Amino acid sequence: MKPLKKLLIENEKLIHSRMQKVESHVQRQTDEWIQNTVLLAGYEVPFKYKRQKMYKSLKGARVDLIYYPSAEPIAGLDFEVMNVIKINRS
Repeated sequence: MKPLKKLLIENEKLIHSRMQKVESHVQRQTDEWIQNTVLLAGYEVPFKYKRQKMYKSLKGARVDLIYYPSAEPIAGLDFEVMNVIKINRS
């Protein structure tokens, strides 16, 4: 992965957040991937990312994230979600 500064400069839509507290972390199998959904304190929008293996629960942990906003259609309505590019424990 490219260095953080270079990533943020190349793509203006990317957002870097640090020391965010995880309120909820759900993992579920979808095909060959594990879909992860994280809810952060102070946000009403889910943060989503995929991994190839199950991960230790992040509930209650502090994390650093790089993400971008997008919309996901569900039942004909668009819901805001955040697609995570990189997530690390703080």
